[in-house]
Amino acid sequence: MPAAPRIAPSAVFTAEEWAPFQSRSGAVGLLLVAHCWGVIALAIGAAVVWPVLIPIAVMVVGTRQLGLAILMHEAAHGALSRNLKLNDFVGHWLCAVPVGASLHAYRPYHLSHHRFAQQPEDPDKILSDPFPVSPASLRRKMLRDLTGQTFFKQRVLLPLAMMRRARVEGANHAYDAVVTGRSIVAFLAVNAVLAAGLALAGAWWAYWVLWLLPMATWFPLVTRIRNIAEHACVEGSAEDAFRAARTTRASWWERAFIAPYWVNFHAEHHLFMHVPCWKLPRLHRLLRSKPDASGMEVAPGYLSVLRLATRG
Repeated sequence: MPAAPRIAPSAVFTAEEWAPFQSRSGAVGLLLVAHCWGVIALAIGAAVVWPVLIPIAVMVVGTRQLGLAILMHEAAHGALSRNLKLNDFVGHWLCAVPVGASLHAYRPYHLSHHRFAQQPEDPDKILSDPFPVSPASLRRKMLRDLTGQTFFKQRVLLPLAMMRRARVEGANHAYDAVVTGRSIVAFLAVNAVLAAGLALAGAWWAYWVLWLLPMATWFPLVTRIRNIAEHACVEGSAEDAFRAARTTRASWWERAFIAPYWVNFHAEHHLFMHVPCWKLPRLHRLLRSKPDASGMEVAPGYLSVLRLATRG
């Protein structure tokens, strides 16, 4: 069972260069969680006051729901807090559960992805294997996302299937089944609290339009785009550690509506997975100055990635 190729930091950096990436903040990760919820609250509040902003709010909230999933990912690597109990509590209850995930189910799954990245045993390989696809195929997938069909499959059909059977065939290779089937009760409870809070604030409709609608439409779409950008159509990804994933340069609007919290620096994350997300831009700049890293896959933007994923 071959593991993914690895690169030791000492093979690329001097001790002085690597030193800033070895420490972890006790507060930055928690501040990012607060920032994510703050942006969600501001977007919902603005759309309640000015309903003309509802379409933009749906996109902003959906992107920050992805942001909560990204911060759950940080917690899976122990990067939200140096206190592991606090890291896991915040990562599970404030990041994972509100969007239908489970930190405790996600962590072993995700670490297996890192261990076997792009090898046959990689549980995420099924996400990148189908690409490239035809433009028509990608349009159909994105249409299913934006019309709620993907959400219905992930959040209704799969949990029901797991309730009927103790183990869904192939669950170890189906991320959607893992995170939704094991967290449905907590997800419903937390969402009931959110709905009740908005109702008490006099905006009962906001839960459905400004929280659930983004989760059913924009969140699946940007999750799909992120998945494509990270691993699809990267040649040599199974043999070269520097090409295990793709980094995508994100403009301000892409960071706002597609890729929050530096998730676009995925090549750097796979190379050195314990570096917190907020240090990845600095790591990217340092890596790009190293001849050894010249073969890294770096895309100029998400539109260029989608064109690559639908080539030929």
